Amino acid sequence: MKPTSKIGIIICDRYRRCSGGKCFRAIRNREGAFRRYRDMEIEVVGYTSCDGCPGGNVEYAVDEMKANGAQIIHLATGLIVGYPPCPYIVNFHDYIESKYGLEVVYGTHPIPEKYLEMHEKLGTWKSDEWQGIIRATLNDEEMRLAYD
Repeated sequence: MKPTSKIGIIICDRYRRCSGGKCFRAIRNREGAFRRYRDMEIEVVGYTSCDGCPGGNVEYAVDEMKANGAQIIHLATGLIVGYPPCPYIVNFHDYIESKYGLEVVYGTHPIPEKYLEMHEKLGTWKSDEWQGIIRATLNDEEMRLAYD
């Protein structure tokens, strides 16, 4: 029997009506930031939005996710690829790790090619900090096109 990782996912409130199709596809196929679980089972114990800027739900939702067994929190790819990207994403990461002692992963599904092209054009992700944030979800062109 494979070990199980229990995860929570926080999405950007701009996408609060998102049904999670790309995230759950990436979980099923172990793509994007979910490659790290290729030899594990994944149980999603929570899926919610940040509740809009400045992310008031982050303060409370993670508490419930942890109570439901979450070991790792994923900050969804939508927080990274939106226009503009979430200005609070690093704050969310640091807050969750500090307050709850949980590992926080940037991203869920692979970055779609159309978003990469736009952010390259805008120069959004040029900094070393952003290069670290996008690393797990950047993938190759074929994968990015599959998520367009």
